[in-house]
Amino acid sequence: MGVVVPLEEKRPEDGIQLITRLVAADMDRVNRLILAKAGSNVELIPEIARHLIDSGGKRLRPMLTIAAAGLFGYAGEGHVGLAAAVEFMHTATLLHDDVVDESDMRRGRLAARMLWGNEASVLVGDFLLGQAFKMMVEVGSLESLRILADAAAVIAEGEVMQLAAAKNLVTTEDEYIAVIRAKTAALFSAAAEVGPVIADRPKADRAALRSYGLNLGLAFQLVDDALDYGGSSTALGKRVGDDFREGKITLPVILAYRRGSNEDRAFWQRVVERGETSERDLESAIDRMHRHRAIVDTIARARHYGAIARDALAPLPASEHRTALLDVVDFCVARVN
Repeated sequence: MGVVVPLEEKRPEDGIQLITRLVAADMDRVNRLILAKAGSNVELIPEIARHLIDSGGKRLRPMLTIAAAGLFGYAGEGHVGLAAAVEFMHTATLLHDDVVDESDMRRGRLAARMLWGNEASVLVGDFLLGQAFKMMVEVGSLESLRILADAAAVIAEGEVMQLAAAKNLVTTEDEYIAVIRAKTAALFSAAAEVGPVIADRPKADRAALRSYGLNLGLAFQLVDDALDYGGSSTALGKRVGDDFREGKITLPVILAYRRGSNEDRAFWQRVVERGETSERDLESAIDRMHRHRAIVDTIARARHYGAIARDALAPLPASEHRTALLDVVDFCVARVN
């Protein structure tokens, strides 16, 4: 079998030391608010919420909100509530995703649905979304509320789009990019844009952060797609090969199927469309991806979107916060170096 592109494991802090330092004090407040708002008199709700909240996520999306507000010198309190709301939205989507995808693992632990069932996972996800919107209202920024509410609707649309494309090997690259633009990039974009919104910045600054977040989110997801076929479980936050085992249509699969021979396409039809897999099929899938440059070209796409994210911030004045946001782009893409 061919050698997969080397995907060295990176420590989370390797590429995000600066942003972590700059947002540390505010993120302590965000984390305290998250724990407080995850509480409920219904015993099962905080139990399930804490299972995922405490499972080691980097809190990247709320850090973007804090850093984007800091980029424009915001000195109020609203960024903390919005950052916590962003994290609750993300956590809710993970709970819902695992049910839709029938995933067994999340961030190296059993998915909540495996411990408490699908119904409880969906309902706790709904609770977290409700808490997120309550926090947005408490912040009092109608425009921030509109941006995050729009993102919530777009994310749900993305889930339905992905469901419609499930196991559909004739999905085009454009169609797939539309799915991840909705499912993943929309929340990155909203998380970044609300920073300049609460700092009362002009439209150009909002557009810059919106573009930055959107393209960062696309790069982030494409790197995840590549990591599923050659990374580590630590870097990916789930078992390597889970996308393959679940029959997910991701960009490496799309490229390998389109570029492959009739025999290659028959393989993908068997393992994806019919779900007939054996123990060695993951290795065979990776070999086919290597032969048709599906992984390296997925990484190239990710770097392309990462470059757009960097360019979006280029007109803004140099500062530690801008450097930190640029470092996040490097970190996301460097997970596959």
